[in-house]
Amino acid sequence: MKDILDAIQSQNATSADFAALPLPDSYRAITVRKDEQDMFAGLSTRDKDPRKSLHLDEVPVPELGPGEALVAVMASSVNYNSVWTSIFEPLSTFGFLERYGRTSELAKRHDLPYHIIGSDLAGVVLRTGPGVNAWNPGDEVVAHCLSVELESSDGHNDTMLDPEQRIWGFETNFGGLAEIALVKSNQLMPKPDHLSWEEAAAPGLVNSTAYRQLVSRNGAGMKQGDNVLIWGASGGLGSYATQFALAGGANPICVVSSEQKADICRAMGAEAIIDRNAEGYKFWKDEHNQDPREWKRFGKRIRELTGGEDVDIVFEHPGRETFGASVYVTRKGGTIVTCASTSGYNHEYDNRYLWMSLKRIIGSHFANYREAWEANRLIAKGKIHPTLSKVYALEDTGQAAYDVHRNLHQGKVGVLALAPEEGLGVRDHEKRALHIDAINRFRNV
Repeated sequence: MKDILDAIQSQNATSADFAALPLPDSYRAITVRKDEQDMFAGLSTRDKDPRKSLHLDEVPVPELGPGEALVAVMASSVNYNSVWTSIFEPLSTFGFLERYGRTSELAKRHDLPYHIIGSDLAGVVLRTGPGVNAWNPGDEVVAHCLSVELESSDGHNDTMLDPEQRIWGFETNFGGLAEIALVKSNQLMPKPDHLSWEEAAAPGLVNSTAYRQLVSRNGAGMKQGDNVLIWGASGGLGSYATQFALAGGANPICVVSSEQKADICRAMGAEAIIDRNAEGYKFWKDEHNQDPREWKRFGKRIRELTGGEDVDIVFEHPGRETFGASVYVTRKGGTIVTCASTSGYNHEYDNRYLWMSLKRIIGSHFANYREAWEANRLIAKGKIHPTLSKVYALEDTGQAAYDVHRNLHQGKVGVLALAPEEGLGVRDHEKRALHIDAINRFRNV
């Protein structure tokens, strides 16, 4: 690994130099283990601790197949799917690996007694398999997490509809929280050259997810002037939605849970902010019954911030806790677009407010290659910025995942893999200087 890191840091190594580097037999990776998948049985979700289930293991380098690439990972980041994997909720991911392993001889590589997790990376291509022409050893890249086979016609209008669509590092093995990762070549995108490795690794999953959910015609199709209610607007996902709304001429109404998080939204340029804890919204009377009076109070507060208008779009991801309120406050003919359910999967809402007001609920899941490419292009152009707040060493990934699980973080939490320290990998210092305040925005709070 030392020779690989030396070549990357030299900045003078050619593609041929990288191709000539011998691959190691093994590398360090963050794993969960199949024989521990019942370790949290009987515990509440909150009491399940990723620091106990995530391990730093030495694992063999996987076989490289057609259309694939091996990437030296300089940095990665923690997403909520890493938390789900680490606490084996809502399902153990080993079921995903077993099902994938049954699809082909090549896919059998993924069905192992350990799962290398992680759905983001920034790094350098080491090897490409047969049929890969667009990428070469030595290319500096980031990776999005959509893994598809595209043997069915279903995925050819929108690759997210491929029956064999999976999330890399969650539903496949050999993910990005490691020193080497195995990806399909159509996951690769150019690394933004004004960002460090850890900054470039942070946006991938959440930036692409927010782009499809809010901007793309496959999601809400946001337009100028739209009022957009964004739950968790300073978080890993919501912080990108807030930026997209502002960059696209929309009006974000940012829902946060503290004054510190409100300050982050103001720093991004948002003006309409609701601190749900300070204002005491309780959408559920008890475990089984919601409180429509609280929906109405929430809707009244939104109209106070919008000049009397209801929201055109709700950017939903908390799920059960907020979904009834989200449906209620959306304007007639408006859209609730959902990509997750971090507070619970069983949503309840009053359907009268949906059908009688011609509202739409749209399900949105990650992004196709073109949407991910467009989202990454906006990062590269300095139109959208990373929301990285804190960076951990690879061996401390358990603590990083714990922070995300307990909502102790702001924005995104990064992880250094091969990179020996933060701040490396910047190629365009002039562009970086233009955007340095925005790049550091989440670090300064």
